[in-house]
Amino acid sequence: MRILILSQYFIPETGAPQNRLFQWAKLLSNKGATVEVLTAMPNYPEMKIHQAYRGKFYFPETIQGISIHRAWIFAGSSKGILPRLGNYFSFVFTSLLVGIFRMGKYDYVFCESPPLFLGITAYLLKVFKGARLIFNVSDLWPESAEKLGLVTNRFLLNSAASLEKFLYRHSFLITGQTRGIVRNISLRFPQKNVFWFKNGANVNELEAIEYDPGLREKLGFTSQDFLLLYAGILGHAQGLEVVLHAARELHSSTAIKFLIMGSGPEKDKLLKMKEAYGLDNVVFLDNRPKQEVIPFIHASDAALIPLKKLDLFKGAIPSKIFENLALKKPVLLGVEGEAKELFIETGKAGLAFIPEDPADLAAKVLYLYTHVQERKEYGINGYNYLLREFNPETIMNEFWNLINA
Repeated sequence: MRILILSQYFIPETGAPQNRLFQWAKLLSNKGATVEVLTAMPNYPEMKIHQAYRGKFYFPETIQGISIHRAWIFAGSSKGILPRLGNYFSFVFTSLLVGIFRMGKYDYVFCESPPLFLGITAYLLKVFKGARLIFNVSDLWPESAEKLGLVTNRFLLNSAASLEKFLYRHSFLITGQTRGIVRNISLRFPQKNVFWFKNGANVNELEAIEYDPGLREKLGFTSQDFLLLYAGILGHAQGLEVVLHAARELHSSTAIKFLIMGSGPEKDKLLKMKEAYGLDNVVFLDNRPKQEVIPFIHASDAALIPLKKLDLFKGAIPSKIFENLALKKPVLLGVEGEAKELFIETGKAGLAFIPEDPADLAAKVLYLYTHVQERKEYGINGYNYLLREFNPETIMNEFWNLINA
């Protein structure tokens, strides 16, 4: 079986889709499939082409046995709608050219969305290559872009909605990262086959990553400090202002420290908030690849996982949950809906706080700080729940059997 994974984002970029798709590519390869990846020159989240890939239109390489074909993309840091569209559609065009003229035939084209527009390339490659289209939805678009206020142009939103319907109708299989996404698509397209392609984490792989037991001290923390870690994109959806407001409320509790790692469009605003409030209990660290983030999870006491208080996110499952559960770290989850039901109410992996509510977050931080035994139990509960329900090999077996059937 020959499978093409089409995604604008892939390693060595950092981020949830990048790590998830690379993991899937390796698992599919282990199943005996021939897997190739068609992706853009690495540029996310800084929106600058990485040094080793600059000045190239097409660049093939192999990483851990996976054949990767990279195409040029327009990368710019402007937040305007035209530069964003230029970023999306430049890769739609270049990936189509590379796919047609540089790559062979496939049984399946597996397309990662968003960006939704990449589905144009996926559909045309499906036609040219005589393949079946598997459309993987990790975020409902354009619904999420509209509700977050990222896109307000009605013509663009209506056009995107029409494209979404077209792609779903021409897909052999639609996969979604959460039950909420699967439910949403199934209700609108009851005739389509939709599969919950769960995320997960390879426990053995993460436990094997070496870490420095003295990292806390090197960062200026003591063994008595209670260290809460957020590691991920500093974007609009995360609503990280709640962390800084909670840190302000807890400023007198000198042992409680907040560590925010990553980059993104909201970082400058958050840094200004830290300075304005004089928050010496908040430390910002630069973005790091996944392998380098794991030691910081080891060094922390708990994970912070916030999202904005929107109905849209009631079906969201932030991927950073899984790495923390794999390393037995309790989570402080500011997400309502599916994630709370799975990991707090069922998995007993930590505490939930009301999204965008600093007082509630501060109260839950204090509770976790003062209840050491419960903290350990949450970590063990989450670890066992992950092994039982979100094992990547078990999930891939279900998917493999489905496409082979």
